[in-house]
Amino acid sequence: MSGQQDFSHLSMLDLFYMEVKNQVATLNTCLLALENNPDPSEELTALMRAAHSIKGAARIVEIDAAIALAHVMEDCFVAAQTGDLSLTANHIDVLLQGSDLLLYIADTLIANPQVPVSKQDDRVQSVLTAISTILNSDSDLSASTDPVSLASSGVAVVAQAELQLFDLDVSSSKPTIEAVITPTTVLVETRPDLPPLQQPLSVNTDLIAQPGSEPTSDRVVRVSVDNLNRLMGLAGESLVEANWLQPFADSLLKLKARQVELAGVLEKLQESFADPAVSQQTEEQLRIARQKASECRQILSDRQTDLELFSRRSANLADRLYREVIASHMRPFGDGGQGFPRMVRDLARQLGKQIKFEIVGKATAVDRDILERLEAPLTHILRNAIDHGIESPAERLAAGKPVQGTIRIEAVHRARMLSITVSDDGRGIDLEVLRQEIVAKQLTTAEMARQLTETELLDFLFLPGFSTAEMLTEVSGRGVGLDVAHSMVRRVGGTIRVTSQPGKGTAFHLQLPLTLSVIRTLLVEISGEPYAVPLTRIEQVVMLPQTAVSVSENRPYFTLNQQPIGLVLAHQVLELPPSPIRPEVLPTIVISNVSSGSTSANDVSRYGLVVDRFLGERSLVVRPLNQRLGKVPNISAAALMEDGAPVLLVDVEDLVRSVDKLLASGQLKQVNQATNGVVTQQRKRILVVDDSITVREMERKLLENKGYEVEVAVNGMDGWNAVRSGQYDLVVTDIDMPRMNGIELVTQIKTNANLKALPVIIVSYKDREEDRIRGLDAGANYYLTKSSFHDDTLLQAVIDLVGEA
Repeated sequence: MSGQQDFSHLSMLDLFYMEVKNQVATLNTCLLALENNPDPSEELTALMRAAHSIKGAARIVEIDAAIALAHVMEDCFVAAQTGDLSLTANHIDVLLQGSDLLLYIADTLIANPQVPVSKQDDRVQSVLTAISTILNSDSDLSASTDPVSLASSGVAVVAQAELQLFDLDVSSSKPTIEAVITPTTVLVETRPDLPPLQQPLSVNTDLIAQPGSEPTSDRVVRVSVDNLNRLMGLAGESLVEANWLQPFADSLLKLKARQVELAGVLEKLQESFADPAVSQQTEEQLRIARQKASECRQILSDRQTDLELFSRRSANLADRLYREVIASHMRPFGDGGQGFPRMVRDLARQLGKQIKFEIVGKATAVDRDILERLEAPLTHILRNAIDHGIESPAERLAAGKPVQGTIRIEAVHRARMLSITVSDDGRGIDLEVLRQEIVAKQLTTAEMARQLTETELLDFLFLPGFSTAEMLTEVSGRGVGLDVAHSMVRRVGGTIRVTSQPGKGTAFHLQLPLTLSVIRTLLVEISGEPYAVPLTRIEQVVMLPQTAVSVSENRPYFTLNQQPIGLVLAHQVLELPPSPIRPEVLPTIVISNVSSGSTSANDVSRYGLVVDRFLGERSLVVRPLNQRLGKVPNISAAALMEDGAPVLLVDVEDLVRSVDKLLASGQLKQVNQATNGVVTQQRKRILVVDDSITVREMERKLLENKGYEVEVAVNGMDGWNAVRSGQYDLVVTDIDMPRMNGIELVTQIKTNANLKALPVIIVSYKDREEDRIRGLDAGANYYLTKSSFHDDTLLQAVIDLVGEA
């Protein structure tokens, strides 16, 4: 292999890696199919072509180990095709090892292009010897083509004989490549971790299939994940922009109606001038006015019709683009389960069991991000099913079952969710043994364990480190598998549950969102702003009467399904100003941390989140927040609504943790059903702004003695910074201060959209009428002189504005 590293060399390695990965998947699938197919001619043809493709690609990048390995595997498949060799299960074991080794060679080459796996490597030699033994012991095959006899050829198969590379000068340091793509080109992969193709492929456009010539459903191009995400965002914005046209069409329709009304008015006006005494000139002017109104109505009618048609076409086009982009982000479920049949077969042989493995719904579309995350949890569930679920052949015969057990994965779309079920017909789960194990591990008391339902008992299986295995094996028994599955499901906002029938089998049911790019949400209003809450994280939505709110240990709660639910105000958790709306019925969503790992009822934190109002359900395209913001508390992402307005997505898990912290600190606000309003345990907060330390302390002590919480600022600028960064119920300020005077401070507060409702009291030595007018014109609610401290005028003003402390 050439040691010179250049951009074109890297692009060839990239192609080689993708080729090996795709063809190894074909090798695994077809090798597993050989065992159960009495007439494997199609599989053998596919196997021969896959090995031949890898051999050709390996020659391009001069990987001798891959060339030799693919060549000897190809010989085996050719011998099996001609009937000179009968492949047994043991032979397939060896050939599968060869398939694994080819992928290992490609992975190693991508990781370190300068040090490829050598043909002399012990592992390579061992597999080559094993495969050669199959050939030598079962056939008298003559020596086939020398592995390097085609090295000087200008043709190599790089995509299952359909992507052909021409004009290749092997001796050149910068090979030129021309790709001829047929309608069935297979070049599948989206790998952001691979280096980009530095030398572009020159495409012969004459040979590219034109629209309508042949089906092109199998044509796939390589697109980075970042490109797809940006395309997804643009499609969502396109949909928003298309919706923007409809209000204009509606406005033109209203204008058209007004034009009709105007024409009627002019008609009546002309009739009123029927008197002969009316001048001829006035009548002529009315006629002209009617004519102009008629022309305007006609033009408006034509344009309004055109705009409606354009609006419908634009909306339809944007919707089609949006759906197509969503589809491009999906992959068949079968793509993520290509390694499962091989794993099940190998583990079954290792444990001496006979297992039939089925995948139903291979074509079910799944978000590629979810599909990548599914591999680990499904692997753990399958390993548990093979080791714990399916019995040995002797046990199955004794139980009256077929010797061969069955494990099945089914993937379907159900209720706008992805539903995956992993089931087996094994021994099932003994609930009494599970109950005893829970008590033995001191996860609960024996008395409570006896009261647990079947569902509650089975939920303990998802706890970290929990296992019912009697002994530790290489396959399972460490108690980490189901915890991994549970954690993954939680991260994508799904649910997982298990059902079991002793002696008949066990099933794991995973319910996941169809895509992480588009989620179904409930829009709510909090402090006048819309927020989106994922529907998968909402347990229930209730309209709660104030009379249903109770208080225990100074904490409000209500009862739902005979369970007490703590009641919290959404605006406090999100650190937003309170809403002035105090309804008799509280819009409440019930959220919990059930999907974050808590399985015991004692560990569940469940709360009713009080919002201002419900805005309805929406499907939103998720847009990640700018990375420079870091992790925004209680917020997971953002999205755009139909009118283009941004909306933030609530991180329910983070929100529950925030509520727990507020409860622990005793700062949680209360909903008081007696006053039909919102009251807090915290004292009213007042900011005192004055450059005189004497006045500041006097005002502070006066207000604190009445129960208010008081903070101070030493000048106008200090006060302005404090107001913008803190939450206050009232500001008391002087006028004459350095850096920013009191009038400027009041003006800044009252012109700020978020602060204009904050009441302000000016306290000044200046008692002139013009000063009072300046202060009130700036927006101050009260203007007091410092002589007012001799009576209760200041305190009465404070009570008038914010109430008692």
